[in-house]
Amino acid sequence: MHMHTAIRAASFTQPPTQAKNLPLSNGRASADVIDLMGTVIPFARNTEVYGENEPAEYLYKVISGTVRTYKVLVDGRRQIGAFHVCGDVFGFETDAEHTFSAEAITDCKIAVIKRSALMAVAARDNEVARHMWALTARELQRVQAHMLLLIQSAQERVVTFLLEMAERVSVRGTVELTMTRQDIADYLGLTIETVSRTLTHLEKTAAIEVSGSRRIVLRNQSALNRLNA
Repeated sequence: MHMHTAIRAASFTQPPTQAKNLPLSNGRASADVIDLMGTVIPFARNTEVYGENEPAEYLYKVISGTVRTYKVLVDGRRQIGAFHVCGDVFGFETDAEHTFSAEAITDCKIAVIKRSALMAVAARDNEVARHMWALTARELQRVQAHMLLLIQSAQERVVTFLLEMAERVSVRGTVELTMTRQDIADYLGLTIETVSRTLTHLEKTAAIEVSGSRRIVLRNQSALNRLNA
């Protein structure tokens, strides 16, 4: 079954008729609106969540795992637009169709919510509407930051990526990457060789320590911040 069809067929825990009565007037409930109204669906590694040009009928929140959004360019190259980790909400669109595809990098659990049901609640609840506006603005900021990233030098791009991941998923200065080097290269608009060479250079300067292909320890975050200035 096509994944979009599978989502359509899912039995939502809070259908629109019940969503009208949800107590979403303030505080944490507004922030958790997608958790309250959505259905959690498992996605296996490398499974499509939605495809480019499919109807943008749902919003998605990562409960566990990592998701990539990407577009295949006319010359066959893949451009990754974003990595979404636990807690991230994605699937925002200005039009009726998705401009990117989304795919699970790891085994994921994702809360899926009908956009029209969420908008109906936001229309009657100012706190929910403000929360949705904040999420939309955050996504716009991320897109703008990624656009600026792609005009930086190779070293600046890699450093920016490491600092971003450190802010989002690091534990005591150690970043456990769920994405491959090819994923990182496609996100940064670089070749995999350039990414590997840049990581090696940063390790030689003692700014980082590369442990295996996925674990990176930030040894000198101040130095990384200076390189990114």
